[in-house]
Amino acid sequence: MSFASLGDFFAMGHHGLYVWSAYGISLAVLALNVAAPILARRRYLQQEARRLRRETLK
Repeated sequence: MSFASLGDFFAMGHHGLYVWSAYGISLAVLALNVAAPILARRRYLQQEARRLRRETLK
């Protein structure tokens, strides 16, 4: 599919809102799938460090 201008490309034949929102949602889900385990691991390691500090203070 060829487009006459950049504006036509973004409009996608009057389906641009649907197309670009689908790309945006997909990108957000992929980013969440990458970020969630990283953040969960960091949170787990912080909790374990706190638990170990508590146990050594007793």
